Amino acid sequence: MKLYNQDCLPAMKEMPDNAYDLAIVDPPYGIGADIVKETKRVRHTKYNKGNAIRKGYSKKWDVKPPKEYFDELFRVSKNQIIWGANYFIEYLRNSSCFLIWDKMQSFTGADFELAFSSFDSSCKAFRMTRIEAYSSGDWRSVHGSKIHPTQKPVALYKWLLTKYAKPGQTILDTHLGSMSSVIACIDMGYSITGYEVDKEYFDNGVSRVQRHLSQGRLFGLDFNLDIHYNEKK
Repeated sequence: MKLYNQDCLPAMKEMPDNAYDLAIVDPPYGIGADIVKETKRVRHTKYNKGNAIRKGYSKKWDVKPPKEYFDELFRVSKNQIIWGANYFIEYLRNSSCFLIWDKMQSFTGADFELAFSSFDSSCKAFRMTRIEAYSSGDWRSVHGSKIHPTQKPVALYKWLLTKYAKPGQTILDTHLGSMSSVIACIDMGYSITGYEVDKEYFDNGVSRVQRHLSQGRLFGLDFNLDIHYNEKK
């Protein structure tokens, strides 16, 4: 398991062709999600007098990758699954196999999320409500909140690996975020290399992975977390 706190694009430029069997990625969509400032009502405790409002803050993470990112991604991986496909359609190839995460509920946001895949098969859907996703596994950070705004459930990545990866294949994730992909790969025995440029997300994701490893349910398997901060590959 090699996890890098750095920009994925310079790293991919140094990789050989077809370096990874499968890239499963969730790049930022460029929809301005980082501009919205959230507020959270803080529960009354002995440390908090009254029912205060704690204001959130925005991070400049939601920047759509350039065409060069997709060119490199297609070059360094044999197959690809790319979330947010409806935002990157001009950069993608023809495909018979689009995938969706059906959230099975109707809210103000999207009812489902769409992924491009390079596989020559029929379209498929993974179904899990947002409530199930948020309550499944170790979803939250040590601070009690969701680690990343576009966080996806581990179960979704396990579903993808079951259907589209083969034992012994290598996985690439260019935008680790909450590291749900890493936990899925650990549980299913896949080697993954991942990148996350934001240090706060990276640190919270690493902590989440380390907590998962410490739970002792991995049947004696030995996983070496090779963690790199702002280094060239």
